[in-house]
Amino acid sequence: MAGLDELLSQVTREMRRLYERYQIQSGLNEVEQKLRSIVEQERQALEGEQDARLDLEAKKEFLDHLPSKPSEAIEKLASYTFEDPQASSEFQELLSQLEQIRRLENSIRREGNLFRGQLPVNFQEAQEVLDQIEELRRLESQLSSMRLEDVDTDLLKNMLGQDILQDFKGIMRMESLLEEGGYVVDRGDHFELTPRGVRRIGQLALRDIYRQLKRDAVGRHSIRRRGSQELVTEESRPYVQGDALNLNMIQTLKNALMNDGGVPLRLRPSDFVVYDSEHTTRAATVLLLDMSWSMSWEGRFAAAKKVAMAMESLVRSLNPRDYFGIVGFFTRAVELKAKDLPEATWNMGDPFTNLQDGLHLAAELLERRPSQNQQMIVITDGQPTAYCRQGRLYCEWPLSFGGISQRAAEETLKEAERVTRKGITINTFMLDDSPVLRTFVDEMTRINRGRAFYTRPDHLGEYLLVDYVSRRRKKLQR
Repeated sequence: MAGLDELLSQVTREMRRLYERYQIQSGLNEVEQKLRSIVEQERQALEGEQDARLDLEAKKEFLDHLPSKPSEAIEKLASYTFEDPQASSEFQELLSQLEQIRRLENSIRREGNLFRGQLPVNFQEAQEVLDQIEELRRLESQLSSMRLEDVDTDLLKNMLGQDILQDFKGIMRMESLLEEGGYVVDRGDHFELTPRGVRRIGQLALRDIYRQLKRDAVGRHSIRRRGSQELVTEESRPYVQGDALNLNMIQTLKNALMNDGGVPLRLRPSDFVVYDSEHTTRAATVLLLDMSWSMSWEGRFAAAKKVAMAMESLVRSLNPRDYFGIVGFFTRAVELKAKDLPEATWNMGDPFTNLQDGLHLAAELLERRPSQNQQMIVITDGQPTAYCRQGRLYCEWPLSFGGISQRAAEETLKEAERVTRKGITINTFMLDDSPVLRTFVDEMTRINRGRAFYTRPDHLGEYLLVDYVSRRRKKLQR
């Protein structure tokens, strides 16, 4: 059954389909052509007037100085008295559509670069496309609020179909079942996930990220090089020459009694038993979660959010001595608390991706938690489109659909270099495998000598690990 994240992704895919199919500028071209035709008819009528009237030249000059913007030209012509009856009739029809024309102009100004399709539309069809996008945004807002009773089911059915409506009804039925099972808690106006619901997700990924840590203070991560020791009192083994003498005294004396049986006890080397030990380390980690609009495509954010919640739960339960911070980044970066993570979603109002600012904020958080093992976990689709320079924010659309902004990429790589000089490792979960985006993440990983995990949202169990630390490549499959 599809969950709310999947339903929201379906809404986003439908909007993206409209953007990728239609070219709504053609709808405004039709208006411009009609307006030119009306003005030309009126000019011909003025030229054909036989009477020498003083106002004719003034009317010709009026028509010659109309604004280039269709809505402004129509608004100005509203006070004009036409000489040609046919032109006047056609203009009245155009005047009745003034608000729709303004709407189309505003849409082209705000998001015309999103409409990258090749299918031209007329004026009426353009209005229908805008209607669909507005309805989809209204539906997206209702689903994002997490108040299921406020969702317009008729709208959901009309926009996404009967199957999606059935999934939504199933979600409503599941609310009570999830609460009874201890997976969610009802907070009155919303539900919150409990740790039980997310504890096991991401174990494989987390294990690989924390492998081969450097020696540091007491922690819980196993390493190959010797560091601080922790006794494992549940396990013992016979003493071998050279072992630390962490005696299991009870078992040692028991062996002496069983082997000799008398007093005073006579201890032999084979009687000695020592506690097992393991070498561990401590880490300071910041998780960077991409919350830009592009993460809503193809279920990327749903996958990223599952991994992020699992990591937060596992690190805090299994490695309580570790520092674990969370940074969300879209047009700017913000620090997130653990309680904010279940409610986090992508930001439709801020569609840009500022990974540079995310790396900068994460580095500041790590500076407050000194550790020899400082690392960042970046979950992203790899599309940097915003950056900061000298305290100013810059945003720019990619040069091509699915590509990156060259300046944003350069500034992000510079930030990666600064992070590397501080000894911080960057581990990147890449949720897109397009060549342009892979090239960017490969370059960032090469600079940092960190790790990159490549995966598709629908194949989380299979990913390509590019490990620049140990100089090896391996493909992992669960």
